[in-house]
Amino acid sequence: MILSTDYQPSDSNPESGANPEVPSLETQVEELFGPDGLLSQASNFEYRQPQQAMATGVIRALEADKNCVVEAGTGVGKSLAYLIPAILFGQAHHRKALICTHTINLQEQLAEKDLPMLQRILPVDFSYTLLKGRGNYLCTRRLARALQKADGLFTSPEIAELKRVEAWAKETTDGSLSDFDVEPDPKVWEAVASERGLCSPKFCGRGSESASLHGECFFQKARRRFMSADVLVLNHALFFSNLTLGLAGYMDEDEDPGEGLIFRNDFAIFDEAQHLDRVASRHIGLHVSSGQIRFNLQRLWNPRTEKGLLSTLRKGPMVRQVADAIDEADKLFSDVESACDAAHDKSPRRQRDWSELRIREAELVDDTVSLPLQRVRESLGDLIEASEDEESTAELIECNRRIGEIREAVSTFIGQSAEKHVYWVERTGRQGQSLALNAAPIDTAEFLRHHLFGRGVPVVCTSATLAIADPERSDLPPEQKALCPGLEYFLKQVGAETARRAQLGSPFDYQQQVKLYIAGRMPDPRDDEYGDALVHWIEHFVRMTHGKAFVLFTNGKLMRDVAAELEPVFDDLGIRALVQGTGSPRAAMLEEFKRDTDSVLFGLDSFWQGVDVPGDALSNVIITRLPFAVPDHPLIEARVESIEARGGNAFMEFNVPEAILKFRQGVGRLIRTGNDSGIVAVLDNRVLTKRYGEHFLNSLPQMEIQTV
Repeated sequence: MILSTDYQPSDSNPESGANPEVPSLETQVEELFGPDGLLSQASNFEYRQPQQAMATGVIRALEADKNCVVEAGTGVGKSLAYLIPAILFGQAHHRKALICTHTINLQEQLAEKDLPMLQRILPVDFSYTLLKGRGNYLCTRRLARALQKADGLFTSPEIAELKRVEAWAKETTDGSLSDFDVEPDPKVWEAVASERGLCSPKFCGRGSESASLHGECFFQKARRRFMSADVLVLNHALFFSNLTLGLAGYMDEDEDPGEGLIFRNDFAIFDEAQHLDRVASRHIGLHVSSGQIRFNLQRLWNPRTEKGLLSTLRKGPMVRQVADAIDEADKLFSDVESACDAAHDKSPRRQRDWSELRIREAELVDDTVSLPLQRVRESLGDLIEASEDEESTAELIECNRRIGEIREAVSTFIGQSAEKHVYWVERTGRQGQSLALNAAPIDTAEFLRHHLFGRGVPVVCTSATLAIADPERSDLPPEQKALCPGLEYFLKQVGAETARRAQLGSPFDYQQQVKLYIAGRMPDPRDDEYGDALVHWIEHFVRMTHGKAFVLFTNGKLMRDVAAELEPVFDDLGIRALVQGTGSPRAAMLEEFKRDTDSVLFGLDSFWQGVDVPGDALSNVIITRLPFAVPDHPLIEARVESIEARGGNAFMEFNVPEAILKFRQGVGRLIRTGNDSGIVAVLDNRVLTKRYGEHFLNSLPQMEIQTV
């Protein structure tokens, strides 16, 4: 069912010279998705009017070069509803479609299932490929050079690892990291992977001297596929990494970017678009870690192993400069950690050791590293100028560029010179043994408004959960049933206020397929009795379905404590409990849950969304608490402060909408197909006792509700 829409009629002009005998793209799309269209010939096809409406709206937006935001409920079939218009539009206008997803699972579905099927049935020829970052690919020229210079670059174990890569290179057809059974040592891979400035068509492509000696570089082969493909499938992070590079990720400076590859003549479709703001903010800010600085300096010279580029170039005087820069970088991060510990100890809200600590004032520590880094860069400049070896020159130029970027990032962080940014220090690594300096814009909307939605090419955003209200709900006042009111939060968040928009309801019958229970007698989640009440009600609802349940938490310690208390009960019932964070990887837990249909899975954030368990294995979703984000991350804290500074209500403008979107994601785990059914239990009575609670319930499709 179409809930609401402002899809416009086609902007195409029938008298503009088009062949009247050839149906318009809009007509072609409508017919393809019609009850008797081409798709109806597939054995598993079911005509869905919302799917046809979405596809029609997408092709209209593409034809008009307009941005478009579509919420399409679970079961609409949104991937085909954007893929088919994208393919037809791209082929008709010779433009490349970038299909961006957040999860690997969806990328694999598109590349391994949907697109191959469309290649077979659509009346147009098109090509597609999965886009990976260049650092995933082996450069055969760099491998040959690394083998030649191995004694000066690597230790004995690293040379053995390099030999393993050499043997793999003779067998692999893909030449990317995903083709390894066991990935190589990162330092060794860094020395042989494709790298901007070092791996180009001139050095490594077909017809180059290197290609005749070593075979064409694997990245250059992949790059030709990228450049010629009509459809590219990639993840959000890679899109924004390359958007901020301004095409430099895949193109050389002397190339004409007119054909596009993020972004000149491309158009983009973002599925799982609810992640857009968060991913963009991470990739348009700065991030520099202690390990990153050490790694890039040790690429020149490692004082401990006495290996590196300077060893192969026999440039002894620079060795001391690099060693000094490494020492100063170590000292800088030691000073940063001490300053952060001291600031944390003084914080009135201090409760535990810090993992991310906001830095509110400039000059947290003295910048002792910029000058040593600049000295290294100046000496590198002299080496580059004097070098007569083209390949050595390219390596040095790339080192110089990276060290320059690091120096600038450190300086920006310490001086807090990027305006309207929030700054924080983060512990990284498995044991939190490393530190990273971070900055991100408090409001990403301005950047996205200009660099994404304002580029003059169409951008389509879609997801099952973008809105914070369902305008079909009969209990909403008439003024709230106006044009897609629930999408306004997302549109403003990402700077897409002028985009066309639509909300398309799910074809599933939630009234018949789902029963929602609300534990009305639950203590407040902040009360001491809350944990005991959770144990009681989780046992109650798990017994109703004999397992087959997701139990979704927002707090890891509470989750583990409750799971431990319920262990004897589950043992008596013959139900296996799978608890996130107790040893098994997430993917393995999920597969075990699907296999053992009487099991219960206790999960945190990553199980609230992007998890598909259709069928009998999942008949029960228990939400232990409304998923309000704890404002302990500096970026969230800064956004809350920004809203309050302009006189807004941060709780209602930010916290509640974000929690509603995640709540909808959690509830959405239950019904994945038209044959699924089951129960949802909400163990947080604030949906009944607080004024904002009705917004959570009104965000869901209409279903039977019972308070217990």
